[in-house]
Amino acid sequence: MPELPEVETVRRGLQPHLEGQRIARADARRPDLRWPLPVDLVQVLTGATVTALRRRSKYLLADLDRGGILLMHLGMSGRMLIEGAATADYHRDPAILPRHDHVVLTTEAGTTITFNDARRFGMVDLIREGAEHPLLAHLGPEPFDAVFDTAYLSAAFRNRRSPVKQALLDQKIVAGLGNIYVSEALYRARIDPRRAAGRISAKRLELLIAQIRAVLTDAIAAGGSSLRDHRQATGELGYFQHSFRVYDREGQPCQSPECGGTVRRVVQSGRSSFYCPVCQR
Repeated sequence: MPELPEVETVRRGLQPHLEGQRIARADARRPDLRWPLPVDLVQVLTGATVTALRRRSKYLLADLDRGGILLMHLGMSGRMLIEGAATADYHRDPAILPRHDHVVLTTEAGTTITFNDARRFGMVDLIREGAEHPLLAHLGPEPFDAVFDTAYLSAAFRNRRSPVKQALLDQKIVAGLGNIYVSEALYRARIDPRRAAGRISAKRLELLIAQIRAVLTDAIAAGGSSLRDHRQATGELGYFQHSFRVYDREGQPCQSPECGGTVRRVVQSGRSSFYCPVCQR
């Protein structure tokens, strides 16, 4: 499932081709993805101008000049494909089959933006003007928000007996983090993913926040992580997976030169956590 860096990478690739552009044609080629598409999706989008393209947590949001917002989530296999005369650096992998092109937008500039989703776990919806979407209503702050600081995280973790890994995956505490980047950030902060969230000192939480931001920044710069389906908007793979320090490295040596430990894997809430038992406490 794409996490914050993958979605942000896609947003940045889409932005110059969608933001400020008028949608000349919209085409919905099936009635549903994970959930039914809005019955008036084509009508609302046709002729609308995208005034801003934003990201909230793992969602893409396109603000429309006529009011309302187009909300998109990539799911497990969703991709945003960009094609047209002005996109010479963009390419479509032949393995991405046209039969999975479900929502297609064509701008007045002649650029085609396609939501392709082989497994159909993605979603496309409309947020009506003045409304709040239930999927966004209870999200916590973004990791780069100023409010996401030591005082906030100390309060959020207070008296929590659940593992810190599980707490950081709670989207009500912080939005956008997923399994990969929580594992990597905890390693960089030298915190055991099994440690109770409420038993981490403020000093260590300050370091953890810094490392969360650092690993996300590095991952965005690398175009995200392509383990299976993720592609940048250009069609290229992300390559942060080559920089993993613990994720998916079970049985391999810890990368800290002074350590000598071996990366282990444990299952927490049905998800694999990778950590070094020597470095992380």
